[in-house]
Amino acid sequence: MADTLTDHCFTTVQHAGTPTGQRIDIDVGGVPVPTYLAEPKDTSSSRKIILYFSDVFGAFYANDQLLQDYFATQGFTVLGIDYFFGDSYALHVNDPNFDRPTWRDKSVNQAKVFTPGWVDAIKQRYGTEGVKYFAVGYCFGAPYVFDQGETGLLSAAAVAHPTALTVESVLKSNAPVLFSCAEIDNAFNPDLRRSVEDALSAKKATYYFQIFSGALHGFGTRADLSVESQRWAKEECARSVVQWFKRFSA
Repeated sequence: MADTLTDHCFTTVQHAGTPTGQRIDIDVGGVPVPTYLAEPKDTSSSRKIILYFSDVFGAFYANDQLLQDYFATQGFTVLGIDYFFGDSYALHVNDPNFDRPTWRDKSVNQAKVFTPGWVDAIKQRYGTEGVKYFAVGYCFGAPYVFDQGETGLLSAAAVAHPTALTVESVLKSNAPVLFSCAEIDNAFNPDLRRSVEDALSAKKATYYFQIFSGALHGFGTRADLSVESQRWAKEECARSVVQWFKRFSA
């Protein structure tokens, strides 16, 4: 099994930019779930939906907002669930006494409880007839991609530097899947990565692995953009997600 969370999960370099999306609330059993919404200029693109499952910094962290905005510029309507309910790790970066394990347990429980109902509410909002759904997950968010893949909702899926995965949790999904992987990643180490690849191959699944040399866990959302190799890996990861989803959006 992939490690649940490692120190690299909690390391970041904040990116500059002005987010263009908005906050909305999605009602789940009477509970308003904060959600980041990024929409394309072409409203007809609302027929292509990306469910965005963030890392521990949350859907409203600047880096994540900017990434969701980018996906929207590529013709997708993007919805990012805040399963942290305003208490993402971004608020605790500089607290040396922060209790990560307790926070993680609370956050995982919230995500497990609210994510299924949130997705159901999204389906009610946008419908399913003639609509293509995709999901992308980073770090903490990766398992929820495969949960949705198991339901048959997704036309395609993608994860980057995932945590808390097992071979079994990956195989339960039948959606075509892209893995964007860091060479240096204790949370999704080479042995597990190769075991997942072998299992997908044996299943004759549709999959694509990309591995970025020298990249660290977290590169897809929290790279240091002043370092050329990190910037390229981060941007190529995002471009690859778009192209993978477009492949299955026709």
